[in-house]
Amino acid sequence: MTVLSAVSQQIWDMKYRLKSVDGRPVDKTIEDTWRRVAAAAAAPEREPERWAEHFYEALNDFRFLPAGRILAGAGTRRTVTLFNCFVLGDIPDDMGGIFENLKEAALTMQQGGGIGYDFSTLRPKGAPVKGVGADASGPLSFMDVWDAMCRTIMSAGYRRGAMMATMRCDHPDIEAFIEAKREPGRLRMFNLSVLVTDAFMQAVKEDAPWELVFGGVSYKNLPARELWDKIMRATYA
Repeated sequence: MTVLSAVSQQIWDMKYRLKSVDGRPVDKTIEDTWRRVAAAAAAPEREPERWAEHFYEALNDFRFLPAGRILAGAGTRRTVTLFNCFVLGDIPDDMGGIFENLKEAALTMQQGGGIGYDFSTLRPKGAPVKGVGADASGPLSFMDVWDAMCRTIMSAGYRRGAMMATMRCDHPDIEAFIEAKREPGRLRMFNLSVLVTDAFMQAVKEDAPWELVFGGVSYKNLPARELWDKIMRATYA
């Protein structure tokens, strides 16, 4: 019988142990979890009982550890994903496309999947929206909507799938993106990462200017090292 440390027992109980709707444990021990996962993995095989035993031996005593969504979802007969992470496709720069992607993200997250997004495709704050004669609110405003969606899914009792947001280093809103999480309580459901290019790193090395552009329009020039320092300080903070 596998002996779990106190913290391992707590993590297993909170995240991976199968429980009934009223919270009563279905998996009595970690071995029950291994058996459940092994049986689910073996189900498509021609000799499922034989393979279930092979898979159990691989899992037993943590010899092989599957991804978290497999441990939590395999063999539960619940409509959940067995994939930990998803990368969303390009987000169209229009309201219909943005909210269609938000819907897709919400459904994925409801099933426990974590999602990564690149918000570089959305026009910067203040850019004209010709069709309605207005100015764009910028990608960060829509990231706030994603953040609220994630909190809502979590408040409904579902496991929160982690979210990652990325933005190109030459996007006009990159400075606001870098600084966003310094604001208390903002974008707490996100990990943020800047997408850097070889050209940017060369500009940092050479202490050269760096241009922020979108759709062929130049919005700002700043020293590449200044932007690099902002990234590093935000990462540290």
